[in-house]
Amino acid sequence: MPSPTNQSIPAIPLPATMELRPPPSPRSHRALRRLQSAHTLGAKGGFQHSNLSTPSLISQQRLREQAQRRPSPTRSRELSNASTITSASTATTTVSSVALSLANAGPVQNPNRSPQRGRSNSDASSMQKNRTAKMDKANATANAMSIERLLRDGPPESDIRGALESLRLKILDQGIKSDVDGMSTSRIYAWLLLLDAPIMKTDDYLSLVHRGASPAYSKIRNDTFRTLTTDPLFRRRVSEASLIRLLNAIAWKLHDAREDRIRERPSLGGRPSLPPSRDGSVAPSVASSVSSAAHSATSSPAAKNRARALTLTTEGSETSGVAAEPGTYVQGMNVLAAPFLYAARSEAEAFVAFHMLLTRECPGYIRGAMDGVHKGLALVDKALAIVDPKLAMHLTAKGMSAEIYAFPSVLTLCACTPPLPEVLRLWDFLFAYGPHLNILCVVAQLVIIRNQIINSPTPNKVLRSFPSLHADQIKRTTLAIIKMIPDDVYAEIVAHAK
Repeated sequence: MPSPTNQSIPAIPLPATMELRPPPSPRSHRALRRLQSAHTLGAKGGFQHSNLSTPSLISQQRLREQAQRRPSPTRSRELSNASTITSASTATTTVSSVALSLANAGPVQNPNRSPQRGRSNSDASSMQKNRTAKMDKANATANAMSIERLLRDGPPESDIRGALESLRLKILDQGIKSDVDGMSTSRIYAWLLLLDAPIMKTDDYLSLVHRGASPAYSKIRNDTFRTLTTDPLFRRRVSEASLIRLLNAIAWKLHDAREDRIRERPSLGGRPSLPPSRDGSVAPSVASSVSSAAHSATSSPAAKNRARALTLTTEGSETSGVAAEPGTYVQGMNVLAAPFLYAARSEAEAFVAFHMLLTRECPGYIRGAMDGVHKGLALVDKALAIVDPKLAMHLTAKGMSAEIYAFPSVLTLCACTPPLPEVLRLWDFLFAYGPHLNILCVVAQLVIIRNQIINSPTPNKVLRSFPSLHADQIKRTTLAIIKMIPDDVYAEIVAHAK
């Protein structure tokens, strides 16, 4: 902001008529230029009128500031938004800094030279205030815009961070507008933005489709026909052929990424893994480990889940000491892909959003023997014991761990529980603040039906299939649960799927 001294100097009125005079000397030119500076004017006035009793304009302003001992108007506006203690301390600091700068100014030594003045605190604060004011203005503009307009017009004042924060808050508070079937013209674009998905040409997706059957094609065909079979909305909008094309393209994309890593690993000094054969078969050592795991599986559902996960994800996994590679297809990916195809306006949009979810947000869900999923299940048990110890002890006494009842909900981000429009609304929340919050959403569903679980003599029948989703209720319960989770446990939840 300009200095108060500049604002206090009255403008000099020009005479009505100008009279011709001889050209002024260069010294007069310099003097006229110096008169345009407020600080030079004050210094010159103090030098020429040192014997007079009337102080200069600058001296008057300094005396007025020292007498009043209060901050400038701009600082007052800033301090009015803070607390009383912060306001008092900031005002004292500002007045002290101004007084110190005035004390160090000293007298003017040369009347023909403009005094040099360093940057004062008021200048620095004004620059910061201008920058903050622009950001506040952009945030205020983004907050006043609807989600649809924010997605269409982009961030105001190019404030991407502020616009993203405003979008998240709007999703949490208002939600994305949709009809009774969950259809929305802006939902898929909000998902792509929140997932930080890159721009992808449709031809790139078509090139993956035209490559034909991937090594995981047979597994894909075994799952697609039973994807959300009881949901009429999904069956009416999404065809099985569309789901097959998307999953097959994803399998090719993951297969190519894995092959690139295998080619780069020997150059890095690592131990290369044995790639699968062209027909998708597994190496003999891996096959033997899978068969031994299957034979050693007991009759408990948790052991069966582990054996099934190991069998379905051995393609692309490693038996060496190097970290396991993501597989090309995992059972449950068909249910994860279903909401993307339902919400997207094209298969290419669904493909890029689904690929970002798998590779950036939860790569651990498709790596090795679904390590990320099993970590998430353990965290469900841990979080439930913190939030509701009585319910957790009741389930433990009945031999009910999250491995038994929560495996599908963790793997599919609750997409396995109808109705589909509520799944889409819950995913709006998960993509806005992180898919890792699905762990706490599963705990929230248990808390919501806790009385039913505790009063039932056979809770396994209650948890065999979760009740219908109510996204708003789950979000409210999840937000209450987050406050109860310790920081170290929450850090584990954030990193469990990476």
